[in-house]
Formats: sequence, C-alpha cells, structure tokens
Amino acid sequence: MNKAVDVLVIGMGPAGGAAAMTAAQGGLSVLGVEKKREVGVPVQCAEFIPLPMMRYSRGAGVLRQPITGMKSFLPSQHVEKTEFPGLMIDRAKFDQWFASEAQKAGAEVLTQSRLVALDAAQRVAQIETPEGALTVGFKLLVAADGPHSAVAEQLGLPEIDSVYTRQYTVPLLQPFEDTDIWLSDDFPGGYGWLFPKGNFANLGLGLDKGITQDMKAPLDALHAQLVAEGRVGTEILYRTGGAIPVGGLREHLVMGDVVFAGDAGGFCHPITGGGISAAVVSGERAGLAAVALLKEQDADALADYEEDMRDQFEGTLSRAVERRKWMAQYWRTAEAQHDAMHRKGWIAFPEYFQA
Repeated sequence: MNKAVDVLVIGMGPAGGAAAMTAAQGGLSVLGVEKKREVGVPVQCAEFIPLPMMRYSRGAGVLRQPITGMKSFLPSQHVEKTEFPGLMIDRAKFDQWFASEAQKAGAEVLTQSRLVALDAAQRVAQIETPEGALTVGFKLLVAADGPHSAVAEQLGLPEIDSVYTRQYTVPLLQPFEDTDIWLSDDFPGGYGWLFPKGNFANLGLGLDKGITQDMKAPLDALHAQLVAEGRVGTEILYRTGGAIPVGGLREHLVMGDVVFAGDAGGFCHPITGGGISAAVVSGERAGLAAVALLKEQDADALADYEEDMRDQFEGTLSRAVERRKWMAQYWRTAEAQHDAMHRKGWIAFPEYFQA
C-alpha cells in the first residue's frame, strides 16, 4: 500500500495530536501514526496540567478536578506550601480529544501502527499497520513519539537521558486540592507524589535507575504510610509507569524535513517531569510551521520553529539539567538526608532559582 501526505505525524500523544490538529485545520493533508491500540491508553502520566492549559480540557470527560497548590515534604518533615494552580485531567480523554479534533479537520489516524523504516532524504516512511505494510511519502514529518523515539533511532540520534516512573491509582479517602510532593533520598533522581482525582488519586514516584533499580519497595512504603495516615485506601486500582526524558532539548529540533516535538524533542522538564503543556505548545507550533512552510511557502518556517522553541524553553530546561547534575553528586550521601540539597533542587523553593 502507498500513500502520500503533506504531514506525517509519528506518535499521537499531546504533541502529535496538537501537531496533527493544527496542520489539518490549516488545510494540509495529515496522517497520524500511533502504536497503541487506542490513543492515550494505557495512561502513563500523573495527569496534571497547569491552569493556562484549561482551554484544552473542554472535551467530554477530560477535566477531573481543580488543583490550588503544592505541598513539598522535606526530609526534616518540614512542609512547604506554595500556590500552584492547575487541573487534574483524564489523560486518555485529553489525548483522544486532540486526535478527534484532528480527524474532524480531515486528518487520518492509524492506531496499532508503527514506524519501521525511514528514508529522510527521500521523505519516505515505512509503516507497519494491522492491514499490512504501508509506504508513506511526506513533505514534512513531525516526530512526537516520546523519549524512545523511533524517528530519532532511524536518524541515528542518541536517546535522551531518562528517569523512570511507577504509579498506582488508589482510592482517596480524604479529598483535597493540592499536589503532594515527597523529596527524599528514597527517590534518588526524582520524587514521590500524590495527585488527587476526585475519589481517587495517582500515587507514584520517579527515580534514576542508574542509582537504584528498585521502584516497587519505596512506592509500596509510601503507599503504606498514606494508608496508615488514613488518606488513601489499600486497594491498587491501576498500575502504570514509563520513561521521562530529563536531558533537556535535543541538539537540533529540526533535521531536514523532520521536526521534533514533545518528549521526543526533550521538552519535558528535567526536574518536575512535567511535559504535557510543553508537548501541546511544541506540537501546535510544529503544525503551524508545517502550514507556513507548505501552504504559505515560508522558507524560514522550520528555522523559526527551532528559534521560537528554544527562546521559550531552553533557559528553563537548561537550568533544570544543570540542577540535576549538581544533585547527582549527593544522592546516597549524608547530604541527601538534609533539607538544603532538596531545597536547591526543587522548584517550590527560592534556592532553586539562585545561581
């Protein structure tokens, strides 16, 4: 089978979905390729978005509850309370909304399909689908296929450094409107979290597997602690996990006719792991760049995308990368038992923003 499109999008998470939607709404022919059976499923996310993303939560069933603040728990048991307004969402429905809007605008979306070969010079991709092999000619490819990007692999690019997460969905016995964060040497290279979703909560942790491979024991210990406090139930309703890129932006976000967006481009925050907002912004901007290049014949469209994304994100992400490197020397030492290291390494504290 053969197909030719203006824009081929690999990965239909929030970055790919936003790119496909924006490009299709701009009048381009778009094919989105998603390896999962159903867009957004299974969920591999804590499901928090900042308040400015509210306009993307209008799809049916997307919004779960508002968030007003953040509580950061330090080793000394000190709790720092900060304002941190946002929303808890149903991430599967969030991703599906973008895919649906893209399809309404004329995009085609293939699920259970994956990139198996790419000739970037000839602008041809080989896609494996349930119906067989599909050869796709494209004018522009948007790589939005996560930290283990198949597009990047096909181009011979290195993987972005990642940490790994493990998460349980548990009954929430005491409803609240904050995100709770635990900073501890029990979670080296990451942190623990409890994010409420109405009658349930996402309880999870992220850590650097180069320091410890065991994610189950510290998460079970945090779960047991919260059960003992009467905050959550013992039942584990859902288990998930995945990789989060923490290396900052790729050296190049544009390579010829390939544009990287979302986690595939390294847009995820290396300290917090937050990536949904940046994924949507970069995906939308990639879609607009496609329209500018292919509809408006703007030869600078891709260079403008790279410059714009670096202007918006590189300073913040580079600071976070450097702070991760600084903290790496202290994990599993006495320093990691004290608040000072964690205050310098977490966004809720003024020390994080000091030189």
